[in-house]
This record gives sequence, C-alpha cells and structure tokens, in this order.
Amino acid sequence: MSTIISAVQDFSLLASVQLALVVAVTVGFLVLFKPLLRGCVRAAVLVVKPKLSKEERLQRRQMRDAMMLKRMLNRNECNPSHAAELRAMASRA
Repeated sequence: MSTIISAVQDFSLLASVQLALVVAVTVGFLVLFKPLLRGCVRAAVLVVKPKLSKEERLQRRQMRDAMMLKRMLNRNECNPSHAAELRAMASRA
C-alpha cells in the first residue's frame, strides 16, 4: 500500500502528460495498422489450423449426416414424423 502512495506522490503533471501522449500514440498506431494486424493474426491462425479443402468439408458433412441417421435409427422411439426425415437423409447419403 505504501508503494502505491509513494508512486502517486511522485507522479507529476509532466509525467501524466507524457503517459497520455504515449497512450494516444499507441492507440493511433493500433487504429492505423488494424487491418495489417488483423491479417497477421488470421495468417497465424491458418498456420496453426489450416482450412479444410472442399472435398474434406463434403466428406465431413456426409459423415455427420450418416452418424445422425444412425443415431436416429438406433433410438427406441421412432415417431412417424421422423420417417420422412430419415428418408430424406438416406437419399442424400
């Protein structure tokens, strides 16, 4: 607690103006280079987790549909309303 009080007592008007200028310049650079920084972040994300190709996305969607169909077929309760849904999914798979 005493260090905070001593730091506040040593804080002068000139130091506060310098701090405000540094914050303003930093925010200005961030606003100015926001598209560049966003692009760098997106590129880093793509390096870590690359996008799936069109074929891989199609295979993943087909696998998800097949698994959902299997889950629906394995359920004990089979409502008639699910029958049309199951037929539509089976025709896609």
